[in-house]
Amino acid sequence: MLSVSSYQAWSMWAVASLFYAYQYVIRVLPNILMPELLTHFNTTAVEFGQFAGLYYIGYTAAHIPLGIWLDRKSPRIIIPVCILLTVTGILPLLLSDTIAAANIGRIIMGIGSSGAILGAFKVIRLGFPETHFNRMLGLCVTVGLIGAIYGGEPVKLLFEVMHWQTILVYFCWIGCALAVFAYLIIPKQHKPIVVSHHAFEDIKQVFKNKNVLIVCLCAGLMVGPLEGFADVWGAGFIQSVYNIPSARAAGITSLMFLGMLFGSPGVTYIADRLKAHLKIIIGCAVFMGIVFTVMLLGYGSAKTLSILFTAVGICCAYQIIAIYMASTYVRERLVGLTTAVANMIIMTFGYFFHSTIGIMMGSQHSGNNFSHEQYQYGLSVIPICLFIAAVGFIIQLRKTKK
Repeated sequence: MLSVSSYQAWSMWAVASLFYAYQYVIRVLPNILMPELLTHFNTTAVEFGQFAGLYYIGYTAAHIPLGIWLDRKSPRIIIPVCILLTVTGILPLLLSDTIAAANIGRIIMGIGSSGAILGAFKVIRLGFPETHFNRMLGLCVTVGLIGAIYGGEPVKLLFEVMHWQTILVYFCWIGCALAVFAYLIIPKQHKPIVVSHHAFEDIKQVFKNKNVLIVCLCAGLMVGPLEGFADVWGAGFIQSVYNIPSARAAGITSLMFLGMLFGSPGVTYIADRLKAHLKIIIGCAVFMGIVFTVMLLGYGSAKTLSILFTAVGICCAYQIIAIYMASTYVRERLVGLTTAVANMIIMTFGYFFHSTIGIMMGSQHSGNNFSHEQYQYGLSVIPICLFIAAVGFIIQLRKTKK
């Protein structure tokens, strides 16, 4: 913890939280802009799925290097650079009409966005006592999820009255202003932590731990509702299958983020209180699998979907429990590293889901719309993976009881 005033500590936290919210809005833009982007780049479902998923490749690839650099260098430099990288990722959507350029931008955007949560970890530890860490991180995540919620229906309504590229220009200027603000607010770290020469050996140990890998891989199979559906494909599916207006459809998918906002503290509290972490995760997987099966069959109304997606969002808090469970299989010295690796592996599945959904929906599309059947077939991968994950966690639960 640095010797900073209370005002400085809260200002640092505010910058990190705003960056976390900003990157969430940018991350879910394909969900809102899918018709416009399909037309602008004259692309197919397969290519669009690749474009959406490449965000997670950049995000996960940057996780460990950024974590090390934040320890070696001052966050006063790293965080503004990450914000500017996120802004840079938007530029190909403004300056190019080729999907290849957009793909490169999406990777850069993911790299920059990775600095949001890692930067939040760092500035909270610099500005607040360790006993306040969970509380301040929880508040930061809350601000970020609010950004995700307002990245849905409100932003979609804005796109309906202004050209989408004009709004993206505004997002770029907001990001640049946030980067300058971060540089001015965050103090220089005078005594950076020197990373141990055993760092890579520690990473190897984590990846060799079978229990950690099983939990992370099964948890990764469960990210489809949030990182596959809510991030990109949800609004288009609801609009096509349920004939709900686009802005309302975007708002309904955003309710998953609202549910996760309440589920993050609620579900984790229940799991800790009952000492039933794996059972809670299994319940979340089964419930989400049933909801998506029913939804893909076309049952329900806008009101029903709103309730169900909020409940699914609550269940998406399983990620926090899964990361915690992964950390219980290693020695205390490796807990922090295991947490970062677990988050990295789980987030990698975002690329898997977007790519697979795009491939299953097919390489052809009519104008900028997909048929009901294409959506239903493509999104069927989500409940299938949820049920596979449930089986995997049941096997893991039985192993731990032996």
